[in-house]
Amino acid sequence: MSEHLRKYVRTVPHFPKKGIMFIDITTLLNHPEAFKETIDILHRKYADAEIDKVVGIESRGFIIGAPLAYKLGKGFALIRKRGKLPYKKIIREYELEYGKDAIEMHSDSIKKGEKVLLVDDLLATGGTAKAAAELVEDVGGIIHSIAFVIELPDLHGRKKLKKYNITSLISFEGE
Repeated sequence: MSEHLRKYVRTVPHFPKKGIMFIDITTLLNHPEAFKETIDILHRKYADAEIDKVVGIESRGFIIGAPLAYKLGKGFALIRKRGKLPYKKIIREYELEYGKDAIEMHSDSIKKGEKVLLVDDLLATGGTAKAAAELVEDVGGIIHSIAFVIELPDLHGRKKLKKYNITSLISFEGE
């Protein structure tokens, strides 16, 4: 969809551990035109969609999701790592590419029946996004779509998310 944005993304070998090729969007975020274009592309994609709320997954999903929610005129909710939210919350454990983790969301972030656009920077194995979607569904939310800036198709994350509409802007196939 927006492969020309790829030149603004860097790969960091052996982070966070040996053997992992970390795809880093901080260089894209640091480039004002590339960052603006990323948000503008997603805004155009979802401007006419029936979405009630944008939900960002910690932490880069916040960076993409918050300005997108603002442009769409929608509310924004957070999904965070365990132990970061101060109020009543629901928790979901999941596996990721290099270990296990857990995420949580305030139990009152999403009202029953609200249609949600879930946003994150990267789709790898799909574990984090699947757990996030399940959190939204646990409180009665409906996943309209899930949007990513980058997708690593070789890790088959879409298989875990096959029941959802997925958008990704940049593909790092064969990386």
